[in-house]
Amino acid sequence: MLPACRTAGEGFALPTFEVRPSDVEGFLEELWEFQSAFHDGFARREPRAHFFDYMVGQCSTLARKSIEPMALQVEGGTIRGRQRFISDIAWDEDPMVWNYHQLVADDLGDPAGVLMFDETGFGKKGQESVGVARQYCGTRGKVEQCQVGGYAGYASRQGSALVDKRLFLPAEWCSDA
Repeated sequence: MLPACRTAGEGFALPTFEVRPSDVEGFLEELWEFQSAFHDGFARREPRAHFFDYMVGQCSTLARKSIEPMALQVEGGTIRGRQRFISDIAWDEDPMVWNYHQLVADDLGDPAGVLMFDETGFGKKGQESVGVARQYCGTRGKVEQCQVGGYAGYASRQGSALVDKRLFLPAEWCSDA
């Protein structure tokens, strides 16, 4: 389903998509195959199943994609089980990131590909989220209460992908106070 503009020799433009039901037939099977590349990041079968269900929830048409609505959408899903998966289950991130980078290289790799770096601020009302402080928020164009993240992306004629991210921690989050 790659748009025609992602072919060799043509410039890149953001495509418009008209998605028909036939375009997404077999999507769950392809999603299962994709997420199986990350199984070695989990020690047991149950977290792997939760990982798949979580991905399905993120791709769903749900208005709110938080734990509760996603858990209730899955047959046999429990809110507590999904909360435990997100907060308590240990993920071995290193092999998962390695496998993801290999998938990006295989699908999008190109000698003319480029890495791009950017930061984005997320306005926050409270003080409890990690990294929240009065700092420059690029999305708002001013200093205010926010979190700031740094992102690395890869782009080539074949497409683009997010390849890394980091949350910026202001000095006050790194002190003993």
